[in-house]
Amino acid sequence: MPIQWFPGHMNAAKKQAAEQMENTDLVIEVLDARLPQASSNPMVEQLRKFRQRPCLKVLNKSDLADPAVTSQWSAFYDAQPGVTAYAMTTKKPADVARIPDMCLKLAPHRGTAEKPLRIMIMGIPNVGKSTLMNALLKKRVAKVGDEPAVTKSQQKLYLGQNMVLVDTPGLMWPKIEMDSDGYMLAASHAIGTNAVIEEEVAEVLATLLLQRYPQLLTARYGLKTEGMDGVAVIEGVAARRGFRVRGGEFDYEKAAHTLLLDYRTGALGRISLESPETRAAAVAAHQVEMAEKARIAEEKAALKAEEAARGKRGT
Repeated sequence: MPIQWFPGHMNAAKKQAAEQMENTDLVIEVLDARLPQASSNPMVEQLRKFRQRPCLKVLNKSDLADPAVTSQWSAFYDAQPGVTAYAMTTKKPADVARIPDMCLKLAPHRGTAEKPLRIMIMGIPNVGKSTLMNALLKKRVAKVGDEPAVTKSQQKLYLGQNMVLVDTPGLMWPKIEMDSDGYMLAASHAIGTNAVIEEEVAEVLATLLLQRYPQLLTARYGLKTEGMDGVAVIEGVAARRGFRVRGGEFDYEKAAHTLLLDYRTGALGRISLESPETRAAAVAAHQVEMAEKARIAEEKAALKAEEAARGKRGT
C-alpha cells in the first residue's frame, strides 16, 4: 500500500518557508545519511533554486549509515552547483562546530554584524534539524522528540553576532511519487505511525536488507538468509527472540517492530538504504512505469471516446 503523509500544519509551513526564502542567504538542508535523496524534500530544492540560494546538504546520522555509500553521496552532491555536502552526526560536537565556517564559505558576501548571514534550516521530520539547531547554539532552544513533526512553527535565533538561524517545521511534500521512498522514510521514522502499517514497512526493509546487507541479519539474529524473503526474515526474528502469542504462533507485530527499532538505532549495523546508483535505477524504473500507465490511460480514453461516438451515430 503506497504511503502518503502530509498533515495540515505542513501546508502553512510550506507557505511560511516560501516567504522566508526571499530573506534567506543560505539553506541548510538536513538529510538522513541512510537515504539522502529519498529524504530530500523536492519543495526545498524548488524554493532555494527559484531564489538562487546556495545549500549546505548535511548528511546527518552518518554514524548509522554505510560509510562507503555516504562517500558516494557526498561526491554526488558536491558535483551540483552551489551545493556542499557534509556528512556528520550531531553526537559529535566537533562535527557541529565546523558548520558555521562552511556556511560562510558558501555565502561570503554576508557574515558581519551589519550584514549577518541569514540561514534557514530545512528538512523532513525526524532527521535531526532541532537537535542540530540546539547543538549549534549550545543550548536547548528547539523541541526535540522521537516522533515526526515535533516542531510546528518557525523560530529565529542568533548564532553570535554574524549569523541568524531560522528553524522551520519538518516539511513533507503532498505526494510521494515513488512507493519505495515512502517505505524507506517510514522505516527511518520520518512518517507518523498513524500513516503506516509497521509490519508492511518491516517486510520492505527486510527485503532491502536481504539484497544489500544479509551478513548483518546473520550477525544480529543468527539467520541463514539464503532463500529467505522479507516475511521469512521477520518470522526468523520472532523465532530467535522467542516472540510468540497465545497458541504458540509467532508474534509477527513485535518482531516487525524489533527489526525496525534495530535498524533505526544502529543495532543492526551501519546501513544505507540507497546509493546514487540504486537511486538512478529506481527513478528510471519509475519513469518507465509512469509512461506505461499514461499509455494505458490514453488507450482507455480513446476507446471510451470511440464508444461514445458510436453511440451517437446509432441514435
